[in-house]
Amino acid sequence: MARKGRDISGWLVVDKPAGPTSTAVVNKVRWAFGAKKAGHAGTLDPEATGVLAVALGEATKTVPFITDALKAYTFTIRLGQATNTDDAEGEIIAESAARPSDDDIKAALGPFIGEIMQVPPKFSAVKIDGERAYKLARDGEDIELAARPLWVEELLLVDRPDPDHVMLEMTCGKGGYVRAIARDLGEALGCHGHVTTLRRIWSGPFDAADGISMETIEELAKSPELDTYLRPIEEGLADLPELKCTAEGAARLRNGNPGMVLASDVEYGDEAWASFEGRAVAVGTYKAGQLHPSRVFNLG
Repeated sequence: MARKGRDISGWLVVDKPAGPTSTAVVNKVRWAFGAKKAGHAGTLDPEATGVLAVALGEATKTVPFITDALKAYTFTIRLGQATNTDDAEGEIIAESAARPSDDDIKAALGPFIGEIMQVPPKFSAVKIDGERAYKLARDGEDIELAARPLWVEELLLVDRPDPDHVMLEMTCGKGGYVRAIARDLGEALGCHGHVTTLRRIWSGPFDAADGISMETIEELAKSPELDTYLRPIEEGLADLPELKCTAEGAARLRNGNPGMVLASDVEYGDEAWASFEGRAVAVGTYKAGQLHPSRVFNLG
């Protein structure tokens, strides 16, 4: 049965407040636009704030490119306490009177930069034998999660408001857990630590400064004015090279066939996207003057 709703496509940059889940935000956006289809590019914990990029319609086909893009966070760590969830929502499971100096903290950041191996928090959505880790943890099961690679581009100390708290800024790739950084940094410093505030300040091409609030979404729901906040799906392709094509090439690509694209410096086998008259036509692999499509956009 076909889903009812508008055939509307584009990206909405939401400045998510603390409280709702990412799924709840997506559902609210889909309702406000009356859209058939919506999804998001990268979950934020309920208590986290900042950029939640919501894709509508054909933009959902570009979600993987935002998910894979670099993202930046600011977060506060409470030193001296470990919790079972690695954030302030959990129970305190260990405490320490030790408080590292600013220089100690800066020196400890080095091993967390570059390609690192990170064990996700036990209270996370990682699956173990088909079950979510947080469900098993809530049930009191003793679980072991495997370490996974994470690229950390940058990790900086930005503020030390008092001896118990430190604010950091991190730029990283996909799949990272800020809570795990707080936990592991606290252990490295010998004082424990957990996250108390977390904000995603940008995600790929999308910036929190340009985000729309949930209050505004509700106020403008079902109105033409809300549509003006929608950003073109092409913004979701910002990290891929663009190849322009002719009308004939665009027609072939829209039918799922390889289409001719104009000469560029894209190398054989590279992933790229094709455009015609400024609109995205397809994403695919470049081979000898043609784009072989893997995703085709139906933008009317």
